[in-house]
Amino acid sequence: MSDLKPDFELDYRGLPCPMNFVKTKLFLDKMGVGQMVRVLLDAGEPVESVSASVVAEGHEILENVQDALGFYRVSIRKV
Repeated sequence: MSDLKPDFELDYRGLPCPMNFVKTKLFLDKMGVGQMVRVLLDAGEPVESVSASVVAEGHEILENVQDALGFYRVSIRKV
């Protein structure tokens, strides 16, 4: 398990693209600069598209780790 302590955690496993990114973006818009959110995502397109889109929006990926169960934990700091 990660030592990172997120301010928030969102579970978007099972949520199809692009809704997982849309919901992540809307949540980031409500957060304060410097706060961190951990998003749980399915492998494949969900983790790839959310990670790339978050970086394109100017935020920082602190962690992108596959869990033993196969899903990903993506920790994002709002910039």
